[in-house]
Amino acid sequence: MSPSTAHISSQLRQLIYYHLDNNLVRNALFLAGRLHAYEPRAAESSYLLALCHLQSGQVKAAYDYSKNFGWRGTHLGCAYVFAQACLDLGKYPEGITALERSKGLWSTKNHWGKHSETRRQHLPDAAAVLCLQGKLFYAHNELNAAVECYVDALKLNPFMWDAFLGLCETGVNIRVPNIFKMTPELSALLASSSQDDLDVSSDKAAHPAGPLQSQPKLNSSTDPFTSLTSRTEAVGTHGSSALWEKLNGSTVSVASTGTSAVPAIREGTETPGGQSSESDDRVMHRTDAPLEPPLAPARKNRTIQTISADHGMDSPPKMKPTGIRPRTRTKPEPDESTTTYTERELSHGVRVGDRKRTVSGSVAHSAQQPTEPGAPQRRSVRLFNQIKPTTSKLSSTALGTKDGREMKKVRATGAKGRTTTAPSVGRVVSGNRKHIGDTHDGEAKDHRPATSASNGTHHTSSRGPSLDRSKAVEALTWLLELFSKLASGYFALCRYRCAEATQIFAALSQGQRETPWVLSQIGRAYYEQAMYSEAEKYFVRVKSMAPSRLEDMEIYSTVLWHLKNDVELAYLAHELMETDRLSPQAWCAVGNSFSHQRDHDQALKCFKRATQLDPHFAYGFTLQGHEYVANEEYDKALDAYRHGISADSRHYNAWYGLGTVYDKMGKLEFAEQHFRNAANINPTNAVLICCIGLVLEKMNNPRGALAQYGRACQLAPHSVLARFRKARVLMKLSELKLALTELKVLKDMAPDEANVHYLLGKLYKMLHEKANAIKHFTTALNLDPKAAQYIKDAMESLDDDEEDDEDMA
Repeated sequence: MSPSTAHISSQLRQLIYYHLDNNLVRNALFLAGRLHAYEPRAAESSYLLALCHLQSGQVKAAYDYSKNFGWRGTHLGCAYVFAQACLDLGKYPEGITALERSKGLWSTKNHWGKHSETRRQHLPDAAAVLCLQGKLFYAHNELNAAVECYVDALKLNPFMWDAFLGLCETGVNIRVPNIFKMTPELSALLASSSQDDLDVSSDKAAHPAGPLQSQPKLNSSTDPFTSLTSRTEAVGTHGSSALWEKLNGSTVSVASTGTSAVPAIREGTETPGGQSSESDDRVMHRTDAPLEPPLAPARKNRTIQTISADHGMDSPPKMKPTGIRPRTRTKPEPDESTTTYTERELSHGVRVGDRKRTVSGSVAHSAQQPTEPGAPQRRSVRLFNQIKPTTSKLSSTALGTKDGREMKKVRATGAKGRTTTAPSVGRVVSGNRKHIGDTHDGEAKDHRPATSASNGTHHTSSRGPSLDRSKAVEALTWLLELFSKLASGYFALCRYRCAEATQIFAALSQGQRETPWVLSQIGRAYYEQAMYSEAEKYFVRVKSMAPSRLEDMEIYSTVLWHLKNDVELAYLAHELMETDRLSPQAWCAVGNSFSHQRDHDQALKCFKRATQLDPHFAYGFTLQGHEYVANEEYDKALDAYRHGISADSRHYNAWYGLGTVYDKMGKLEFAEQHFRNAANINPTNAVLICCIGLVLEKMNNPRGALAQYGRACQLAPHSVLARFRKARVLMKLSELKLALTELKVLKDMAPDEANVHYLLGKLYKMLHEKANAIKHFTTALNLDPKAAQYIKDAMESLDDDEEDDEDMA
């Protein structure tokens, strides 16, 4: 008989997911090919084959195999893989269409809390699809639609960090605390997920790997109290339980062997190939049963007599399996009352003193069940009577005074012989049983703590879910606060509020702050403020913590370029090339190294290689433009900068480059426009503001230039360039006193700057202070001998002006 198609495909699917989960993509791809050959028209087989191709980096193959069902939107997995392939291949409208057509399959899905070590959902939910759709819209330059998708994704799942990064890239204003906060929707999702986790955890507790715990739900064939067959098989299987206990230090559970197949079925239902809804129903069914000790069923005496009759030899040393009872039966059998009375009658004649003992110290059982009331009774019956259900009404007078004393002596002797195994019998099921080795005066005294322990179990089980839920809420709130801080810092950095971003990141806990990502963001913040020495410190720490990190290393190479640290720059380029030769960051570092050595042609080759590896790497295009400007190839520089803006419209460096090129070409209006575009993106950059002021100054608009320079000085009080240009414009406007104030501050900031002293000399010349003018001209001449001709001309003109003044006098 040939196997069914459903079973074969199910086995193949489980094997594929097994290999995918273990990152064995080649094996998964081979198996997906077998499944697709077996079911070439099935959407699931096409999805798995396309998924394996996508994860192995074969994007075009993933596009081809998922197109049939993905383009039409008939299968969510195919549509999702197809859209991912379209994003990589640049076919953005096709991916958007596929996701829109499959909207009915994902719009209502939310897999919050449905992923764990043993469970996962292999198809995406609405948040994941919306995030991918937002990326497609953003790549297609439909920013409004991208923003809507990102916002909807974050509403469903605030931890969708990719969606938040996409929102920052679009340039919209974001109220970060409104994203990362506890909402009623989150609370409801958390409650449902915690209930699911409780179900799974209770199911795991029901099927442990070790033999010490019992199974909460067993069928009648494995219940040691139900039938003769199960009891007989249990004794035959675990007859050597004393040896097992010596080896493992634990008792053998009959129930754990009787239901060894149940956990395997449970695992199967949690794999993606199974039906998750069935597994959830199964878990719910198990945990609904009340945790109450069952009442003893009938035919107990007959069972014991039959066993003793069948086994004429000595029984095993300890009948541990008889202490195992299921706890989930809710209905007692109809003849339980008669069983209780029978046990009470049997217990009147129990005598334990005259027993044989084995080597291990346990009581050996007699070969035949005694029929006389005063005859010694088998140990198994004594165990049954000691561990009777808590509902039994056995009084403390069931044992005589003499029998009670003899029992105490016997138990004391047994405790010496068995120090590790005997006390574990009473704890096997629930923890509310009595130890065999304990002494007690009567059954009534022992029943009271058992009942209270049972009640304690009920209270614990009722408090457990609420306690776990409150802890889950606390954990989720803590995570939301952490994400809110990280997001606030990143958003401030995206808006180039660098000082604010630095403060936010510095306020993080040490464990979160001392991570490569956070330290890189702090380094970027200092880089944007032109504080290159501080930025270098943080990037050095990043490299020491994560030597193979590539992200943000192009910024680090530019920092070293500004610091003129040629050796470290060359070493960084060498390290990055060893890490990944196909990364654009590595080629940028190599290009910066060549650029610092004035080898612009080699630098251009490296920057072009970087943009070939990643066409969306805007910074590579900008660096190309800088090299073209250094070679005075302005047309090529304009093309490079425009490519950078196409890759990232918010890349202000490319806008700045365009303004610089137009300024050099004498197109001042175009230069002003592009400088203003760059300043709108990065309003806190004093260099951009100074560029606008410089263009206005060239356009004979000194008042406008003065306003820009004043703004630049406010943004960067320690900027020498902004203050110098402000003082120069004030001199042009004949605001000599204000100019003198600025230059005095500037002289303290940059005492070794020749231009400052030269401008001070000219100012004192205008103020007719010849001595101070000569003093500063001389200082400027000493600081910059190359400009001696200009300074000497200024000093000579100083004498001419003085002579003219004297003649006029």
